[in-house]
Amino acid sequence: MSVHRPPLPTDIVDQLNAHSGAFSTSLGLRVTQASYQQLDAEMPIGPHLLQPFGLVHGGVYASVAESLASLAAGLHVIAEKKVAVGLENSTTFLRATRSGVLQAAAKPIATGQRTHVWEVHMFNDSEIMVASGRVRLLIIDAPPDSSFIQDRSKIQPQQNQPL
Repeated sequence: MSVHRPPLPTDIVDQLNAHSGAFSTSLGLRVTQASYQQLDAEMPIGPHLLQPFGLVHGGVYASVAESLASLAAGLHVIAEKKVAVGLENSTTFLRATRSGVLQAAAKPIATGQRTHVWEVHMFNDSEIMVASGRVRLLIIDAPPDSSFIQDRSKIQPQQNQPL
């Protein structure tokens, strides 16, 4: 059964970046494109993301995968006052990276009512895949006292659109 979703606001990328949270901001992760089918982001690689041998720390890749998958799944459920939280994150490191800008793309594998599975591929400046993650998320009611709910109207799909 196909789910019909309302169009996303034209400024959804700006809204997602404004509400992505302190952790994503500290990484330097910025959404560059958003739709129900794909969420793209980029992140400059700085010294704060490197392990002692000068390579991007593996935890950075896992964090990018979970952050993008959570944001992307959240787009699917925001209108129902729900959020997506990580249950499982399997990230594979394919190639060492030391500098440049990491590009990432999240795509849905399965989007059910209670769980989602998203695949996130990460690329270096040469467009070579350097890591790949698969994230399973649980869809839950948004906490009523969260800033997400307080700011929810700012990141809702456009109103008065047929479902």
